[in-house]
Amino acid sequence: MKIVCDRSALVDALTLASSVVLSRTTVPVLLCVKLTARDGTLRLSATDQDLRLSLTLSSVEVHSDGDALVPADKLSQIVRSCDDSTLAIEMDKQVATVRGEDAKFRVFGYDPREFPAETDTDASATEFEIAAGHLRRMIGRSAFATAADNSRYAFNGVLLERKGRRLRMVATDGRRLALVQGECTGSADGDSACIIPTKTLQVLNRLLDDPDTAVRISRNRNRIRFEVGDTATVISSLIEGTFPPFDDVIPKEHDRRASFDTAELAAAVKRAALLTNEESKGVKFSFADKTLTISARAAEMGEAEVRVAIRKWEGKEIDIAFNPGYVTDVLRIADSSEIAVEMKAPNRPGVFKVGEDLTYVIMPVSLPG
Repeated sequence: MKIVCDRSALVDALTLASSVVLSRTTVPVLLCVKLTARDGTLRLSATDQDLRLSLTLSSVEVHSDGDALVPADKLSQIVRSCDDSTLAIEMDKQVATVRGEDAKFRVFGYDPREFPAETDTDASATEFEIAAGHLRRMIGRSAFATAADNSRYAFNGVLLERKGRRLRMVATDGRRLALVQGECTGSADGDSACIIPTKTLQVLNRLLDDPDTAVRISRNRNRIRFEVGDTATVISSLIEGTFPPFDDVIPKEHDRRASFDTAELAAAVKRAALLTNEESKGVKFSFADKTLTISARAAEMGEAEVRVAIRKWEGKEIDIAFNPGYVTDVLRIADSSEIAVEMKAPNRPGVFKVGEDLTYVIMPVSLPG
């Protein structure tokens, strides 16, 4: 294999590939990125066995076809360290030579045949399509609510549910839940549901820069495939298990409702949260006719009280406490100037709504007396 590649494009591709590669493993080839030069393009592949990413670069001159399997971190460091506009990469047996104008590197690699082969997921027909911008918005509005590490594996991923052309993505960590709705193109018949690992969605999200690019989605047994245009493919194992019955968690009836300017509420919560600590993570939200008072108190630290105007208010006064971090999370990803908060009682979940397509449920917390 011998190629000359645009360095900037190669840096971007290796950065994405490195996000898939394992940081530690006893299997050396899983620390590597596979380079495949064919038909005037360069294809980069990386996998951790559960997740596989393939990227195709066209900004390359292929002088001879071939394959290479090189440690991802070392190749990425070398490519980043060079200032050249293009770099030449040549493979001789299992040694990759990277050349710039004033530097040459020889990197010891592995036999490309040792790299895990693709599964037959690519043989399955496209189930539906969605615009990259729309999918990115749905991921951003749901994946943040997953659990970082939970023994209940379903909490470590996002439920993707399709009913005809309607999509729902749902994520929860057991204390809060995010539900976002959207639409796709494809057959109006057929329903499906699967739980996608959070890491998969994080990698996929970085490929969705062009909002108009079509993303084709297909499933085969316990794996899911995302084709982003003609340049990127993500194949991932799905999380086995049953997702919690989230429809039962979302309160259906409320007798108190307030609406706020999103930016004003976000600033108020952030300021009140300055006087919280590990022992007192909650802040109290006191709703009245025209004003919300957000207060916090932490032993040996002090107290905070911040007021913010309520745009519209329905119902009786209520005091309810939330983890401010959970409130801040939804306010940070809200892309509407107005957000609504619905409540029933101090010991019942609060519901934050952004537009018609995002519902965010937070369990209340108890404050120390």
